[in-house]
Amino acid sequence: MGDNLKLCSDREAVRKFQEAGWTAARQKGSHVMMTKPDCQYTLSIPQHKELGPGILRKLIRQAGISVEEFDSL
Repeated sequence: MGDNLKLCSDREAVRKFQEAGWTAARQKGSHVMMTKPDCQYTLSIPQHKELGPGILRKLIRQAGISVEEFDSL
């Protein structure tokens, strides 16, 4: 993964993952839980104004997409 990851808010991340085929299944506390039928992971997106690069990279990796794909959504 390149170093060109653009940081984003929780709302923007949820929107991008929805465009990649994920569904916001539920909210647990301050996290939005997203699922996708063919994926073993449940994405847990914290509600922050800006998601840090570490958590964002982990979510992108779990979603099975590249940083470039995520940035283009």
